[in-house]
Amino acid sequence: MKTFNVPVIYRSPLISAVKNRRKQQDKMKKDFTPTLLDLGPLQIYLARHFGFCYGVENAIEISFRTIEENPGKRIFLLSEMIHNPQVNADLQQKGVHFLQDTYGKQLVPFESLTPDDIVIIPAFGTTLEIERQLNTLGIPTEKYNTTCPFVEKVWNRSEQIAQKGYTIVIHGKPKHEETRATFSHAASNAPSVIVNDLQEAMALAAYITGEKEPETFYTAFAGRYSAGFDITRDLQRIGVVNQTTQLASDTQAIADFLKNTIASHYGLTDNNIGERFADTRDTLCYATNDNQTAVTGMLQTPADLAIVVGGYNSSNSTHLVELCEEKLPAYFINSPDKLVSDKDILHYNFHEKQEQLTTGYLPAQLPVRILLTSGASCPDALVEGVIRRLASFYQAEALLDSLTVSLL
Repeated sequence: MKTFNVPVIYRSPLISAVKNRRKQQDKMKKDFTPTLLDLGPLQIYLARHFGFCYGVENAIEISFRTIEENPGKRIFLLSEMIHNPQVNADLQQKGVHFLQDTYGKQLVPFESLTPDDIVIIPAFGTTLEIERQLNTLGIPTEKYNTTCPFVEKVWNRSEQIAQKGYTIVIHGKPKHEETRATFSHAASNAPSVIVNDLQEAMALAAYITGEKEPETFYTAFAGRYSAGFDITRDLQRIGVVNQTTQLASDTQAIADFLKNTIASHYGLTDNNIGERFADTRDTLCYATNDNQTAVTGMLQTPADLAIVVGGYNSSNSTHLVELCEEKLPAYFINSPDKLVSDKDILHYNFHEKQEQLTTGYLPAQLPVRILLTSGASCPDALVEGVIRRLASFYQAEALLDSLTVSLL
């Protein structure tokens, strides 16, 4: 796979050494057990896969190269390039301005842009409407486009099944940049609708079977269906695609439920289900799938707690926390500084959407066993920072340094 020129500040000698060794030992990526960093009183289990994915590294390389190659020019990002506060802050320090916030609220009017300005499209992609608006202003959106190839794969697959007469059902968070972009691309080719979770998929299924009155759909799914959507016509043939950072298991559960609903309602079997339901399993992002599977594998290891490092508005990081919460106490942090001390941790409660301080998060009994992973937009340097901070609580820095040397 291609390697990218990512700023060294995001790299970690320790994490790179761990990842390289695991890659050599398991080239086919079939072993999802974690890597043990044995620091005596502290035992840290690193997930098999975590951190920057292909799409994120691609976006970072393009963005920093664009800054270097265009001194003196005004450079804008359409919105946050990725959901990581450190990377976005670094770009802003280099003079990059955000045109919109993560929810699409305008921060800098498009009308203030000139053809001499540069606008970088983030890894999530953008809507066709915004692309046209920027192009009208004389700004070529294709030149500095960092859209993840796996997001574009979802768009392409949507177009393919749209040409065969299928309606597109998008599993995604309606306000997320990627979902908005995918909806725009899908809706340009076929009737489209967004479902946030299995509950909403079940509600949608009730319109397929006729259990719900058609007219109630337009209120229940307000703002999440394409123009001209006809509930009595447009759910007879469907295909499910996803926001790539959603839980793969959730997307599959939604697809399976809708597939079974279609099969039962129309009396279809596995042999002819394709007449009304498109197979889109190939749109699941490999990195999201690997990171989630790695967490599932990591959770088989007995431990006291789990720590997930990532941006608080990072969808894929949040889903890793969700998986960990099912088994043991899980703490979501965005930097090593959130490990306030060996007593206190300042972590993000994504259910309540706020940080909270927890005291006594580390058990007294030794050794302390911690599961550790990070989201796809989190630099490895932050993960090493968390490891070093934890090691300092147990006077294990020297052990960590010798372990790093032995791995290199």
